[in-house]
Amino acid sequence: MTKLTEGAIEALSNGTGGSDAVLQLVNIRKIDGGSGPARFRVMMSDGQHSLSSFMLSTQLNSMAEENVLAPNCICILRRHVTNVLKDGRRVVIILEIDVIETAKEVGGRIGDPTPYTEVFLAGQAKAPQSAPVSESRPPLQPQNKNESEGFSRDFGKKALPSMPNTPGGSSKVVPIASLNPYQSKWTIRARVTNKSNIRTWSNSRGDGKLFSMELVDESGEIRVTGFNQEVDKFFSLIEVGKVYYISKGSLKMANKQYTSVKNDYEMTLNGESSIIPCEDSCDVPMVQCDFVSIADLESRDPDTIVDVIGVCKSVDEMTRLTTKTNREVSKRTLNLIDMSGKVVTVTLWGEEAEKFDGSGQPILAIKAAKLSDFGGRSLSASFNSTIMINPDIPEAYKLRGWYDKEGHAMDGQSLTEVKGGSGGGNTNWKSLSDVKNEHLGHGDKADYYTCIATVVFLRKENCLYQACPSQDCNKKVIDQQNGMFRCEKCDKEFPNFKYRLILSANIADYGDNQWVTCFQESAEAILGQNAAYLGQLKESNEAAFDEIFQQANFNTFVFRNRVKLETYNDESRIKATVMDVKPVDHKDYIKRLIGNIRKLAVH
Repeated sequence: MTKLTEGAIEALSNGTGGSDAVLQLVNIRKIDGGSGPARFRVMMSDGQHSLSSFMLSTQLNSMAEENVLAPNCICILRRHVTNVLKDGRRVVIILEIDVIETAKEVGGRIGDPTPYTEVFLAGQAKAPQSAPVSESRPPLQPQNKNESEGFSRDFGKKALPSMPNTPGGSSKVVPIASLNPYQSKWTIRARVTNKSNIRTWSNSRGDGKLFSMELVDESGEIRVTGFNQEVDKFFSLIEVGKVYYISKGSLKMANKQYTSVKNDYEMTLNGESSIIPCEDSCDVPMVQCDFVSIADLESRDPDTIVDVIGVCKSVDEMTRLTTKTNREVSKRTLNLIDMSGKVVTVTLWGEEAEKFDGSGQPILAIKAAKLSDFGGRSLSASFNSTIMINPDIPEAYKLRGWYDKEGHAMDGQSLTEVKGGSGGGNTNWKSLSDVKNEHLGHGDKADYYTCIATVVFLRKENCLYQACPSQDCNKKVIDQQNGMFRCEKCDKEFPNFKYRLILSANIADYGDNQWVTCFQESAEAILGQNAAYLGQLKESNEAAFDEIFQQANFNTFVFRNRVKLETYNDESRIKATVMDVKPVDHKDYIKRLIGNIRKLAVH
């Protein structure tokens, strides 16, 4: 039987070590997390002493829920961080743990451990309020008003190597990964890796504005949003790449549909929030990217968020589109090539499209680009993407050397079949009557065409389904009727799901009409609302849900469709799928019509 690490509980209790300690799990119990994720409190033993002041970090919840961590199993504590409560007690947050012997293999409790907590607290009257700690793991400041009564509901995931005082000296810096809605006093020191433009809105409840930014430190990252007064107060202060002390923001569960930031929570600035520039920032990391080869994009699922880097081989002129809300949006497409010899089309929007200069074939790195299957494979840089031109990173230097030596002579194989957009180009423009008369889709391969058409009917029945909440999985989940939802593809159960759209629409032009199927992104564009909001509305306000579909009728768009002859129950019929839908760029549309007239006049 594996030997437990003697003295490990004492070391963990006074903060002097304990990593890679071999311990026995004595007990584990679930603590209700309220609106947040559940937490698990754990008692561990080294054979001599036991300690109940262990908490499982939320990313390890599955080990408890799947009974991997069970009473009497023997574990190795690989990584942890220690938080100090107001009364001097320490809580050990388990960040990484491995089970080396299951409870069944062990068979029972090892030794006759006595609770170390009682020994530790008994010495508090004589000992200083805070026990000695190791230099590499200094204590975090008390973070919860109720900590003297028990455990805080959430703690850190990874400690920073040093915890400097903030400029005001009122609190110590804590890692981003330790933030949660149950804390009241905290300060983080983080680098801004992305900052959006100011966006405005106007509806029946009034007008407003907002901006968002993304922060990173050594423990993780988080998305931060500021509204109205906070926009005026902080927007001009924030510079991408700089490091700041930030405190007193509000935290809530993150909506994963709107961000690719890997954090369970997101922050909102408020009237008490403080943002102070940090001069000593060399130890705070820059943005971290996990680059995907352009060739590998072919095997990735649509709507996946990826990091890419390549050489800007060519760039189109900027165009301006008018949305259905009469708002003008700038758009620019470019072609990116990397050492795989593959080329992908990337679309930039807004200010990024306006200021981008593709002269000299710069190296372009994009963090959190969205992958689309429009015309094959293409990428879009959204408001949440971080765009870096000629970044000072090894991948960029390697690409520059390759392109200058041999890459510039390559044409490259494009993953994007056609240039997208509501404009012209070789997009195989057709009327709906042309599609039928020319028998598109009847060949061995699917046909693609672009048309301008008006939505005349939307079938709202069964347009929403409950899908797997995993980022790269959209499979429909099965309601287990016990608060859990099972995904057969992932072979897992989840306590939640995400809504996805599959919308059947009838579109028409001057000559004909056609039934088409619209999936998530194109359906949201037609309805003008996201799937999560529609799902909530369907459950709470059926009249408002119906009104959205009524408002979406008789709007005109540019559709990029895929048609293929498919057989159901020995009956063949054309299936049309909307690959992309965009507002009509009337200026470009008029140019194309004039060009067609001139061609006809020649004949």
